[in-house]
Amino acid sequence: MPRTVLDLMNNDDLRKVQAEWKMASGLVPGEDNEGLISRLASSPARLADYDDSNWDSCHDLTKFLSGGFTFVWYRIKVTLPEYLGTHSLKGMRCLIETCVDDYGEIWVDGECDRDRGTIQGYNVPQRIKIEEESQPGKTHSIAILAANGPLACPGGGVFVRYANLCFEWGGRPIDEKYTR
Repeated sequence: MPRTVLDLMNNDDLRKVQAEWKMASGLVPGEDNEGLISRLASSPARLADYDDSNWDSCHDLTKFLSGGFTFVWYRIKVTLPEYLGTHSLKGMRCLIETCVDDYGEIWVDGECDRDRGTIQGYNVPQRIKIEEESQPGKTHSIAILAANGPLACPGGGVFVRYANLCFEWGGRPIDEKYTR
């Protein structure tokens, strides 16, 4: 399938989607005990309109964050461009592809694809649909919850191995190009 990819860990590609990564530690950042309480109903950090303005900017998602039983949220808001190179992105399938060390959940616009966006296993790549038919100019919130594992005896730390924003042409002929 013809496709193009933006590396969301590359500054030039981040500029194309007007984006910056933010990060904060804890299941509920800023709360006592990192928000780890008995019978927690949910973490608000997954929501699209969550205020992450006081979170740290994160310029290196591969930075190893250690500390035993660790949760870290990574958040980004991407605005879909109209073109990549000479290709119009209007109507293209848009996906986020990532791999979190050790476990990751992916939330797009406050929703988690319960089949693909939840923890799939130890260091398993994940591929989550953002839009079936992308709409240039539309902004999407992507939140990644990383957890250190194994949970009963965590070792090392957490980081994001890669994060890509992918556009796939599907059945559309690849020779449909925009020329200026």
